[in-house]
Amino acid sequence: MAVNQLKAGAVLSYLVLAISNIVGLLYTPYMLRMMGKSEYGLYALVGSVIAYLTILDFGFGNAIVRYTAKFRAEGKLKEQYSMFGLFIILYSIIGILSFFIGLGLYFNVENLFGETMTPDELGKAKIMMLLMVFNIAFTFPLSIFGSIISAYENFIFVKVIALSRIVLNTLIMILLLEMGYRAVGMVVLATVLNLATLILNYWYCKNKIKIKVSFKNMQLGLLKEVSIYSFYIFLNIIMNKVYWSTGQFVLGMYLGTAAVAVFAVAIQFQGMYMGFSTAISGVFLPKVTGMVASNSTNREISDLFVRTGRIQYVVMAFILAGFILFGRQFIILWAGPDYEAAFSMTLLFFIALTIPLIQNLGITILQARNQMEFRSWLYFAMAIVSLVFQILLAEKFGGLGIAYAIAGGLVLGNVIIMNIYYHRKQHIDMIHFWGEILRMSIAPLIVSMGTYYLIQGIKFESFGQLVIAICIFSMVYLPVFWFSSMNTYERELLKKPMVKLLKRN
Repeated sequence: MAVNQLKAGAVLSYLVLAISNIVGLLYTPYMLRMMGKSEYGLYALVGSVIAYLTILDFGFGNAIVRYTAKFRAEGKLKEQYSMFGLFIILYSIIGILSFFIGLGLYFNVENLFGETMTPDELGKAKIMMLLMVFNIAFTFPLSIFGSIISAYENFIFVKVIALSRIVLNTLIMILLLEMGYRAVGMVVLATVLNLATLILNYWYCKNKIKIKVSFKNMQLGLLKEVSIYSFYIFLNIIMNKVYWSTGQFVLGMYLGTAAVAVFAVAIQFQGMYMGFSTAISGVFLPKVTGMVASNSTNREISDLFVRTGRIQYVVMAFILAGFILFGRQFIILWAGPDYEAAFSMTLLFFIALTIPLIQNLGITILQARNQMEFRSWLYFAMAIVSLVFQILLAEKFGGLGIAYAIAGGLVLGNVIIMNIYYHRKQHIDMIHFWGEILRMSIAPLIVSMGTYYLIQGIKFESFGQLVIAICIFSMVYLPVFWFSSMNTYERELLKKPMVKLLKRN
């Protein structure tokens, strides 16, 4: 059952990701034109400010998954149920705290953005912020049930809910935009759907998984142990917020909502790019935790790291090559000429993220081994350095300056230092890993360089022309990659589902 859930979870992760990206690519241009640059920038800005309240999770959500999986493996049901009660109390306190911090932000909107926003924008910003504060305050105490479902490896339910939410959000939002609602309407809808998801998670835990919540025999010693584990996850959360949410905040203070809108488009593509990689590694925490608990060898864990990295690189290399070749023209046709600057920002993000993304199983390994300390402090330091440069570069260079600051921090911390750490301290064979990745890269690099020189000077006037060009490139790239870069295991991994589908039909 668990194996089927794991496989289905990975498949559904990519299905949810595909649907999400397709919907985003089709829906976002419509939304940008309906809302306008200023209104969209306002929505992105307020969302980035409120996103900082999510750091009050302190990494406990990930800890719930890890310790629930650990207690299940050890057959400790009573300890599980007491832990759930402990975290419901803790998250309720955090929810109240986030509410009051959010109110503080609400009453200081004019002080933060008064110089770059119109009175109308400030009024809308306050309404949206208040709604988001209520949303996040309710989210904290109920979020434990989503973590429990993941710990029980019931990935099918999680992904079906995620898929339903994407579809419903898009359809209802189109209706609201046609009726004249803009940014405020988006926030109201997001709040309603979020609360519905949380309630469904609670129902599933109670009626399907049959979990119980006990407020007896709660172990404060466990809270101490979990807090130490979660602290380093917390530092990682801060790092993510500094990298991917601070840019909008800084641009909002210095340059206004229009600059935020362009940067937000780049951030949207960055999120899609990251999603293609994390969709696989996201379902591996219970499995890797089990491997560590059963004393699997460093070689076995290292092999899993290399194997997963290669599979992720199959996807990431194709997306990166395609974006380098066709990304600028796509953004112009997709969002409009006013958003062309988003291409350079997005490309910087893609290049800087590619290596960390194909190595993100390393994070799961560190979490399973409870050895997040070094990585967390390193990323925290890199995030602070990046933030300083974001502030220094934003006013003069705008969103591009912020993108350079983010990319520089990612390359130094995530690529150079962490690869040395994985090899020397975690005993993951990074020399073997890099040898595999470099061998995989030769053929796609040759194809991509040849395509780049062929399309120089060609301007695609329509999506039809651009799609034809991308299809021709894909028809050359994919077979070359299949035969020259992929091994037998990877080819079989992709062939099996296709063969089964053909046999069924």
